[in-house]
Amino acid sequence: MPFPLTGRRAGAAVLSAALLATLAACGDDGKDSAAPETELTVLAASSLTDVFATAGAAYEKGHPGTTVTFSFAGSQELAAQVRQGAPADALVTADTRTTDGLTADTGKPTVIAKNRLVIATGEGNPEKVRSLTDLADPALKVVLAAPEVPVGRYGKEILDARRIDVKPVSQEPNVRAVLSKVELGEADAGLVYRTDAATATGKVDAIDIPDAQNAIASYPAATLKSSGNTEAAATFVSWLSTPEAQKILQAAGFQKP
Repeated sequence: MPFPLTGRRAGAAVLSAALLATLAACGDDGKDSAAPETELTVLAASSLTDVFATAGAAYEKGHPGTTVTFSFAGSQELAAQVRQGAPADALVTADTRTTDGLTADTGKPTVIAKNRLVIATGEGNPEKVRSLTDLADPALKVVLAAPEVPVGRYGKEILDARRIDVKPVSQEPNVRAVLSKVELGEADAGLVYRTDAATATGKVDAIDIPDAQNAIASYPAATLKSSGNTEAAATFVSWLSTPEAQKILQAAGFQKP
């Protein structure tokens, strides 16, 4: 029959039990396993695919307990997802027109970066494309983004401004699809963002378009009103304008907002 604990023995037993309970609530690294975890879902333009992988890792490192998941697509697709109530916390598009049409669904957008277009060709530029005018050559297989896609609209604007009539062999749903067609040799040339061409160095060549003939793409970021993590979403959107985030964006070739 066990004897009841009294005096110092009872006090020690209580202290030991409390200590064991505290240790059980902690992980091996001493952190409280019950600490709240935050998962953010960010809808982002396809042209941000590579740079946001780097930015997301940096953000998570500086914000322990927060996980950022990105869903990339053409901005017009992202807008459709927002209107359909897709579960997400923030939105970053490749144009202001898209976010301007979502004021009922987003917080106030902030432009975090800018971009410009280039002509992407196969490595070595085998067809010797030198300017926008060359894209009108009927013997050249040109691929563009669809006009409802920001990069497709920018491309149409700069071609129309110079009255260059291009007959694309296909119109793609996002800029990465255009780049892929050129990389695979399914097209001789295409209009993409400068930053996208930079991700395929050694696979495509980038022909610069003079500023006077080019278009400037703006990237606004905004929180989504339907987010279940409004404060965390706002913190992430604000972080994209910090020196740390701007350094990452500019290292990838994006311009200052």
